[in-house]
Amino acid sequence: MATLQIATNNSSLRPALAAASKPAAMSSLKMWSAVIGSTLGAFMAVLNIQIVNASLADIQGAIGAGTDDGGWISTSYLIAEIVVIPLSAWLARVFSLRSYLLANAILFLIFSVACAFAANLQQMIILRAIQGFSGGVLIPMAFTIIITLLPKAKQPVGLALFALSATFAPAIGPTIGGYLTENWGWEYIFYVNLVPGALMVGMLWASLDRSPMNLGLLAKGDWPGIITMAIGLAALQTVLEEGNKEDWFGSDFIVQLSIIAAVSLTLFLIIELRAAHPLLNLRLLLRRNFGFGIVANFLLGIALYGSVFVLPIYLTRIQGYNSEQIGMVLAWTGIPQLVLIPLVPRLMKRFDVRLLIVVGFALFAASNFMNVHMTGDYASDQLFWPNIVRAVGQALVFTPLSAIATAGIEQENAGSASALFNMMRNLGGAVGIAGLQTFLTKREQFHSNILTNSVSVFEEATRDHVAKLSAYFMSHGVSDQAVATHKAVVAIALKLRKQANIMAFSDTFFLLGVALLVALLATLLLKKPGHLSGGGAH
Repeated sequence: MATLQIATNNSSLRPALAAASKPAAMSSLKMWSAVIGSTLGAFMAVLNIQIVNASLADIQGAIGAGTDDGGWISTSYLIAEIVVIPLSAWLARVFSLRSYLLANAILFLIFSVACAFAANLQQMIILRAIQGFSGGVLIPMAFTIIITLLPKAKQPVGLALFALSATFAPAIGPTIGGYLTENWGWEYIFYVNLVPGALMVGMLWASLDRSPMNLGLLAKGDWPGIITMAIGLAALQTVLEEGNKEDWFGSDFIVQLSIIAAVSLTLFLIIELRAAHPLLNLRLLLRRNFGFGIVANFLLGIALYGSVFVLPIYLTRIQGYNSEQIGMVLAWTGIPQLVLIPLVPRLMKRFDVRLLIVVGFALFAASNFMNVHMTGDYASDQLFWPNIVRAVGQALVFTPLSAIATAGIEQENAGSASALFNMMRNLGGAVGIAGLQTFLTKREQFHSNILTNSVSVFEEATRDHVAKLSAYFMSHGVSDQAVATHKAVVAIALKLRKQANIMAFSDTFFLLGVALLVALLATLLLKKPGHLSGGGAH
């Protein structure tokens, strides 16, 4: 800690003071233009994860990718994004915030269009990786701009705007992706970035002040930390994305990557805690509100991305919905947020922010528990109210959680706080999706074994059911009794498997609800900062 204080008192003092004076010096119009432009960029970067996932099957078919290899279209984007998020604060100091943000915003648009022209899987993977690397910059930079440029009193409004990217974008992504793919073609999921992207670039160009680059920081960079972090996060993200498909530790590839991730990230932690000028100030995690806020945010990422992952699979596998129909179901987890999120800053003035977070997590958890008694008829109508409750919960959680976690963070630590907060939510999403994939598979096998063992050919009810189905097939064009009986047995087996799948999905929603209750418990350990007090406390 002494090393950190010395660094703050000397080399970083003048930049910190200069940054602290920005809210006063910057005009209100330019300030809000920077905030809105940057949050629009963060929205598009997050949207591109879900919007592509909704259309993955169509993209795979168009570029000749197999089902297994096609997953790298999403994985390459996610790996690049999670690696660049922790680097962004340092690179913004090297190249200047304006130059760095504008360059990556423009690159994001260029490579979005380029993805639509990819001719094969290899080209798509490379283009998506570059798109993810440039898009990943937009997420922490928007968060940093909000907590450094805006006065404390206005930060809840900025964080509410950022919440649209963090919670609304994942919810609405499948809706937009499904509609564009079904009605216009998969290429338009990349073209859709152009109009809001042009607006984003224009707003950032007009609002961010020019400042000189500081290329000398490249020589002083925490290169051991950068290298170990990049290798560790890339390996970990690959393990999480590919683990279920490769049978986890039954695969030498996954075992080797897991060892690389464990060693690299352990070295990264050691380096960061000992470095005089670390890439990330990990000591921020020892602060009560930031530490518990990170835990709650990680669990929010698990539930946020996990629920967007599970529900489309259920609707496809059990209900046979296409991408547009799935999008219409998920729209009800997004549309209410668009109305509610702008109201949250007002609620934060009237109520204790911790109460809002607790209510939000409780509602989000309840929306998952509402889905634990699913049947074969459980479709869009039955999912309507759980999705509405989920939307209200998500809208209430993110803005207050971001505000209370980052309250009291100094200007010189804003970049580290932004990187850690956003990286851990994305990492939570990756862990959640990977874990839920495996959990869903294992629970389906568990229920299938129980159901299969309960159905015996020696039982009269089973024989009667086989006889009825055989008679049905015989009356509908099957002339051979043996073939009709075989088709009857297959039909029963498929029915049992479908029921096992439904029960597995119910278990998965229950697990998501439990994860959110744990996040709620972490919230109870937060303390209320003075400037976030509710109306009565003033």
